[in-house]
Amino acid sequence: MQFIRLFLLLLALGTPVCTFAQPLKTLIVTAHPDDETMFPVTVFKLVRELGGSADLALVTDASGGYNGMVASKYYGMNLLDSTIGRRALPAIRKKELMKAGEVMGITNFYFFDQVDDFYSTDPAAYLGGRRWNTELVDRQLDEVLAKGRYELVICLVPSAEQHAHHKAATVLALRAVARLQGRKPIIIGGRTLSRTTTFSFSELPGYPETKVLPNAPVYEVDVSHTFGEGGKHSYQIVADWVKAEHKSQSGDMNVAMHRGDVEAFYYFAQNGPGGLETIKKLFTALKASGY
Repeated sequence: MQFIRLFLLLLALGTPVCTFAQPLKTLIVTAHPDDETMFPVTVFKLVRELGGSADLALVTDASGGYNGMVASKYYGMNLLDSTIGRRALPAIRKKELMKAGEVMGITNFYFFDQVDDFYSTDPAAYLGGRRWNTELVDRQLDEVLAKGRYELVICLVPSAEQHAHHKAATVLALRAVARLQGRKPIIIGGRTLSRTTTFSFSELPGYPETKVLPNAPVYEVDVSHTFGEGGKHSYQIVADWVKAEHKSQSGDMNVAMHRGDVEAFYYFAQNGPGGLETIKKLFTALKASGY
């Protein structure tokens, strides 16, 4: 009873009260296995330090990505060959994703199995239904969102230089959240950056749903901060654990190992300003959690 009186008093005085006493439910929407390596530390902290939960929806069938030169020896097949890759990579890469998910604490995986065809920067063919069955993906996303009752959705920042699949997956996620009836989750776009980067993002031209809220902060999780004995610990090891599970992508992951200083997140305008305080509290809690 005394706690309840204190809680009501704080509300009456306008004192901020943490909104994350209950576990936060998060849905990650990505195009490929290994896209989640853009923000694995944030997911790890959300689940393993703040006690939340996370699910992941994968849009493509994971049949692309022929850069596993060293992985070819590991798996005993030529993963640089597209014919072999089309046959073998979907099962291999989904298994790798689920192993990476164990590190982060992901609970459920949803596979939409749209073609992972080739590299492009133009998402029009995918969003227009010529390369992907977007009507099916829309229905699947609607079902996952309605069932999951998420408070947060994380996807990749759909910047101009990104793979068309990355952009299309994010646009589909934004549209799905906008369609959702009732209480909507906050949706943000993330990526790993170095502190010296000049990267900025406001929107993807031609896709107004990707606009970020003007003057909204860029929220960051520091993955390079060192701590512990001799300062030899950092959260970059979590990112490396996740990347190491994607063995079929040995070329890309080798380049990505122990790189990046922060995981940066952009607040989409469609959320409206009402969610800014919630996200501020979330990232304050993330900063305070762990080490």
